[in-house]
Amino acid sequence: MKNIQTLQAIVSVGALVCLLAGWFQFFSPEINNFLYHKLFYVMIGLSFALMAPILTNKKFIYPMYAAAVLSIVGVFFPEDSPLAILKTIGLFAGVIISLFNRPRVQRRS
Repeated sequence: MKNIQTLQAIVSVGALVCLLAGWFQFFSPEINNFLYHKLFYVMIGLSFALMAPILTNKKFIYPMYAAAVLSIVGVFFPEDSPLAILKTIGLFAGVIISLFNRPRVQRRS
């Protein structure tokens, strides 16, 4: 389980690097487009897939896998296709699921 968490963290950092590289346009337009619009979503989807089995709330496991699939599958549609929005839906769904999965902080009174 610790190895999965480590791998998930590495993939998440890689996705962040892709996002930043595409955002700041460090490379040619073709490479920036690939990093920002393709590889980022694939890595986020992989991160969600790695996160799913270690979620504390077991009700979120399959929705997290669904978010991973949407993030990855949406990449393979052309940018001008209405189905390309699947990658963004998967991204938002995975982020929301991960936020709701956070353990609640018990406050002492």
